[in-house]
Amino acid sequence: MFWQLALLAYLTGSLSFAILLSRLTGAPDPRAAGSGNPGATNMLRLAGRGLAIGTLFGDLLKGWLPVLLAAGLGLPLEQQAWIGVAAVLGHSYPLYFRFRGGKGVATAAGALLGLHPPTALLALVIWLIVFKVSRTSSLAALVALPLCLPMLAWKQPDALWPMTMLAALIVWRHRNNLRDLSAGNERHF
Repeated sequence: MFWQLALLAYLTGSLSFAILLSRLTGAPDPRAAGSGNPGATNMLRLAGRGLAIGTLFGDLLKGWLPVLLAAGLGLPLEQQAWIGVAAVLGHSYPLYFRFRGGKGVATAAGALLGLHPPTALLALVIWLIVFKVSRTSSLAALVALPLCLPMLAWKQPDALWPMTMLAALIVWRHRNNLRDLSAGNERHF
């Protein structure tokens, strides 16, 4: 059952709400404009608040629902967490869009919400604080998930290894942002 759910999570994660919503509404393709990232932040810049919120909720659900399904089917917590990782891999390397996907932050947040809501809330609070201070979405994302790992280690240790790998994936997907941050060229709101 685990491998079937992991595949389903990857295929579900491969649905890019930013691309689909841009096609449905005639908004610019987020892979070809702005930052080139099909995620909520770029959709906010390109198409406005409504499509950004739709993208955010769609991407959150892609991570949350597969984890809930795995939990409902009685899979152990570690396997639930790996299923969340599979959803983020689908978002980041989508089968349906030539493996050109987003950075996985919202989908990871959805997976974290399914695994342990208090840790997801902590991640949101950290993200909001860093964003308020820096006005930089990428920096907020790069700080939020890694700082939540100690809480997972304490409250849900079985999910720690998959979520640590997920944090590393998100840092990897933000490598260009890290270069821009260090050079002082990162986009701010």
